[in-house]
Amino acid sequence: MGRYVIDARTLLHLVDGHVCVDPSHQLVAPTRIRSEALELLLDEVQRGVRQEKDALAAHTRMTELKMRLLGDRMSRGTAWKIARERGWPSLRDAEYLSVTRLQADALVTVDPGLAAKADGVVPVAPVERLLSAD
Repeated sequence: MGRYVIDARTLLHLVDGHVCVDPSHQLVAPTRIRSEALELLLDEVQRGVRQEKDALAAHTRMTELKMRLLGDRMSRGTAWKIARERGWPSLRDAEYLSVTRLQADALVTVDPGLAAKADGVVPVAPVERLLSAD
């Protein structure tokens, strides 16, 4: 079984594409992921990129996707350390890297910015890794 951290953009990528994650894999993420994904949906609706009914349908699908959500003291503390070591002004990206470091085999992201930040910190895997058993 592979354990993979996904971020909010990747979560939306999965639900928009109706991608089925191989049942041998477990998805893991910081507790913030669903709120962050919902904010991305709201932004798309406000910019006219997505219809509200489609955004709400995506929200329903993302809440149905099975994930282990983490926000414990250890993951928050590790996120703090990662952000401080790299001089980042926010814990957002550091939380994904922290959960990956502590609980997963790799980070899976469609966000090139997050993938670049993860380089040298945690392993990064392509989305295709989620589609079949390792």
